[in-house]
Amino acid sequence: MNPEFEIIDFKRFRLSVVANARIERLHTGMRWAEGPVWFADGQYLLWSDIPNNCILRWVEGAPATVFRYPAMNANGNTRDRQGRLVTCESGGRRVTRTEHDGTITVLVDRHLGRRLNSPNDVVVKSDDTVWFTDPDYGILSDYTGDKAESEIGANNVFRYDPHRGDLTVATDSLGKPNGLAFSPDESILYVADSSASHDPDGAHHILAFDVGAGGLLTGRRVFAAVSPGIPDGLRVDTTGHVWTSAGDGVHCIAPDGVLIGKIRFPEVVTNLAFGGPKRNRLFVTAASSLYAVHVGERGVQVP
Repeated sequence: MNPEFEIIDFKRFRLSVVANARIERLHTGMRWAEGPVWFADGQYLLWSDIPNNCILRWVEGAPATVFRYPAMNANGNTRDRQGRLVTCESGGRRVTRTEHDGTITVLVDRHLGRRLNSPNDVVVKSDDTVWFTDPDYGILSDYTGDKAESEIGANNVFRYDPHRGDLTVATDSLGKPNGLAFSPDESILYVADSSASHDPDGAHHILAFDVGAGGLLTGRRVFAAVSPGIPDGLRVDTTGHVWTSAGDGVHCIAPDGVLIGKIRFPEVVTNLAFGGPKRNRLFVTAASSLYAVHVGERGVQVP
């Protein structure tokens, strides 16, 4: 077994990794990499370098290139059900959509007339609703955004309905909501609370919510605590495992909330995404580098 894999539950984690797989560093030189998203139709990966104000593009066998600059300190990225790029812009304090012709549409930048804090991570549900976290990270300094006071005075998880044009607070119960993902059947929403990044007594866990009609969230509970470090980005595979960033790499957590194994990386991990032709390649953004490793599970399909 690869020594970079730490097996905690052999029976379960052994099926989730590939024994002879190796971690590959695909690109380096970023200041703070984030928000990887795989485009299956083009077989390429996009990700953000927040302080360098750009979105980068990687294709197998070629050097990384700049996809967008300036990028309004882009952070989290995903695709909607029509295959369009959806981006959280930390500096722009908004969520945007890149149309197929390359034009940028602002989906939302205000709530009740007040500017958002700094949208961080985003996921699109099968009903086209756009769910995103809005902590204050991007307005705390000028490094990943522009230093400012919060206009809304809260760190929320939002739900945006593009058909109705409605933006609603899905939950305001997290200190610093960060990465988020749905379970394979979309009945559960997982959200990372990374409050410990600025408060030694703050949260460093992933919460789970039951998703009801109209996006109503109920049954708030701690799914798993992450240690060392904090949970940042997270993704879910087709069997329901939650893969999340942590202080020592990527943690693989079973659907019952039990940590079954880790993949150790040489840098602090920020986010991850499944990709590749079979969706079994885990692309991992770290502080300054982009990594990849093949695993034994397939990620939930992203358009």
